[in-house]
Amino acid sequence: MASVAGAVYAYYISFIDPTSFTVMESIFIISIVIIGGAGNIWGSVLAAAVLVVLPEALRFLGMPSAIAANMRQIIYGALLVICMLFRSQGFIGEYSFKK
Repeated sequence: MASVAGAVYAYYISFIDPTSFTVMESIFIISIVIIGGAGNIWGSVLAAAVLVVLPEALRFLGMPSAIAANMRQIIYGALLVICMLFRSQGFIGEYSFKK
């Protein structure tokens, strides 16, 4: 899945450079995988939806963008800690296909 997304991005941008991605984008992607669960695609999709909607929800609170950016990082960190403490397998967890 990641390779397909990378190929589409490379085609769309038509130039790939190591500076194309920042540390914040890497943290965002790792947050999605950890919060959603590494063994489940649907958990990662759910985590991506939550983490994409979260900054948009912060816009409606009316706080300045500098504070909202820091709040987003605090919320990402809190979600990661809570997820690792109480739900280490992610939102949905791994599927079990045992018979």
